[in-house]
Amino acid sequence: MGQIEQGLERALRTRPVPSSSEARLRFLLATHQGSTWRVAAVLGVSQRTVQRWVTRKPGARRPPGPLQVGAIGEAVLARWQPRVRARRRARAEAEGFVFHTRARFGFAAPAGSSDDPRVRWITQYLPGEVARELFAARNAGAGEQQLVILARALGHAYFRDGGRRGHGLHIAFTDVEFAVFSIG
Repeated sequence: MGQIEQGLERALRTRPVPSSSEARLRFLLATHQGSTWRVAAVLGVSQRTVQRWVTRKPGARRPPGPLQVGAIGEAVLARWQPRVRARRRARAEAEGFVFHTRARFGFAAPAGSSDDPRVRWITQYLPGEVARELFAARNAGAGEQQLVILARALGHAYFRDGGRRGHGLHIAFTDVEFAVFSIG
């Protein structure tokens, strides 16, 4: 998962996802009304395995293996705050968002030019149309497409000053160190 994808995920949540395997299993059990059978079906393991993971009996508890920890994490992320995520996505698509990043950014210009790609700190408001494109690309599984969308939007807002200058130049947006999306 790239920096852009992680930034979008963080922006859609209001509370942190449980970090330990025990807390994640408790969340999955609560989501499925305490049914170890349903949790086992979601994770692709037997009901008895889930019972061993959550039992309180001393000596009977077995921790999940590395593959199961990954599956548990993915299942929790898919079910974490669905209504909050939908509300925040709708708000970003309607009102836009502020994008904070540190990345190599600039025009494909001659070396030494002020527009030459270099590491820059950028904080820029981007409209809701950009959010719609980002979420559509995310749903389609196109990770690299998100960089292209952000490069075009940042180039328009940051360098081209809303279309008033720098026409026809190609944007370079690479080496993303971090990406933070501020919604509403």
